[in-house]
Amino acid sequence: MKLVKLVFAAGLALACGLAQAGDAAYTVRPTALKAKPYTDAQTLDNLAQNVAVEIVARRGSWSKIKVNNTTGWVKMLSLRLGQASRKTGDTGFKTLYNVASTGRSGSTMTTGVRGLNEEKLHNPQPNPQALEEMHHLAVSKEEAQQFANAGKLVPGKMDYLPAPAK
Repeated sequence: MKLVKLVFAAGLALACGLAQAGDAAYTVRPTALKAKPYTDAQTLDNLAQNVAVEIVARRGSWSKIKVNNTTGWVKMLSLRLGQASRKTGDTGFKTLYNVASTGRSGSTMTTGVRGLNEEKLHNPQPNPQALEEMHHLAVSKEEAQQFANAGKLVPGKMDYLPAPAK
């Protein structure tokens, strides 16, 4: 379960920070093109994997895209920026070059929590609507693993931060 959460958080953080209006992208899996940014909205079309699209706008975890003169909404985790690639695998030479030239492997680990601040942590309030929305975003372990494999993500271990000084 930790792997699923880590993969989801990493993918969400990357997708949130990178997708801008007008960017070229492609679908990383078969996905439904929706009329509105809601799971239960009318499905306009079913897109196959590796379909080229243009990102028009973003709203939360949804991206508004244009494909074949049709505009609609897809989950942003169904998209990858750039052009579709048929690359079969990395030989490792690029990573080796990065380590040799910069001392870094090029790998990055990230995690984050959106919408929380110190006040909200000290005074938590239940939010049934947010919980219901979260259930709609849930994916199986297999789906998370496929997403991680497609993005060449690898799990990493992060130690807890030390307790703050009193």
